[in-house]
Amino acid sequence: MSMETFQGMTPRLGDKVFVHASATIIGDVVLDDEVSIWPGVVIRGDVNSIRIGARSNVQDGSILHVTHKSRHNPAGASLHIGRDVTIGHAVILHGCRIEDECLIGMGSLVMDNAVLQPRVLLGAGSLVPEGRVLETGWLYFGRPAVQVRRLNLEELDYFAYQAANYARLAAEYRLSTA
Repeated sequence: MSMETFQGMTPRLGDKVFVHASATIIGDVVLDDEVSIWPGVVIRGDVNSIRIGARSNVQDGSILHVTHKSRHNPAGASLHIGRDVTIGHAVILHGCRIEDECLIGMGSLVMDNAVLQPRVLLGAGSLVPEGRVLETGWLYFGRPAVQVRRLNLEELDYFAYQAANYARLAAEYRLSTA
């Protein structure tokens, strides 16, 4: 794994975090307990902050980045990912907010200042435009993402199951590489 300090900011890891050897984490990044970062992930907190909540997982080839602070945009756009979030393969998250127990499908793109409220399922290949808010308890899909239908109880329960499963898998990886 490549962990790099940038302008005095060094990534911070909670307990039982797994970061694959091929992942790169730079700058103002905080990973809470039991977060897992999988092969080829790039998390670049060089010009703003990135926070990832407990038991969330970022799968292979995903890119997480932020927008710098400027005269035109004093806050820039930081990236916040809540707890028990699953981020599928090859997802791009840029300066957005993903709240607790969401699942972001493979190949999706979420832009600056977009918000996924808790328990949103974003279908594979979707695009969430800048500033868009996706409401809790719904499936969204498309480019741009549109509200498709309410999630059923089984789907809502799947968020916690998926996060726990990745935490378990990450624990196995930590043991095998120790």
